[in-house]
Amino acid sequence: YRSFSQLDVKADVIIDFSNPSVLDDMLTYAKENNTPAVICTTGFSDSQVDKIKEASKDVALFYSGNMSLGINLIIELSKKAAAILSDSYDVEIIEKHHNQKIDAPSGTALMIADGISQVKTDSQYVYDRHSYRKKREHNEIGIHAVRGGTIVGEHEVIFAGHDEIFSLKHQALSKEVFAVGAVNAAVYLKDKQ
Repeated sequence: YRSFSQLDVKADVIIDFSNPSVLDDMLTYAKENNTPAVICTTGFSDSQVDKIKEASKDVALFYSGNMSLGINLIIELSKKAAAILSDSYDVEIIEKHHNQKIDAPSGTALMIADGISQVKTDSQYVYDRHSYRKKREHNEIGIHAVRGGTIVGEHEVIFAGHDEIFSLKHQALSKEVFAVGAVNAAVYLKDKQ
């Protein structure tokens, strides 16, 4: 099918690992057919995320930039570390993906940063340090993207303090972890409003 409007079958659930350009058509189909959707695509604009939130008032949606259980655990552990380590540690996030990935930084890196920002509320994201010459501000969360080869996905959160570094790291060795998480989310959505 070239678009959701051409579908002539009733789906139990939509699992979307596609492209932000598909969002409007997919949400229209989901709402008109009361079909739950697991939205795993990354690279959405702020206005597109607002559309997802608005559509969730009409149909069951599960939206996450990463379906891995391990990544979601990293987010929770990073929030805990940020709360405990407070402002005495600098936070940097390094993400690595295959050379075909279009969006940078990854949606997952932003999910991690957003989680930390819930604890460190004055955080400022910094993506490109070479564009200005100044010392690092204390409230920065540095986010760095690496693209190469066939890297499925790696994320490391570094908490760098005085004479001590603490880091959390997750490596996806196969895209299967994302598929398993998406199917589990689809099962979870069954009979949800």
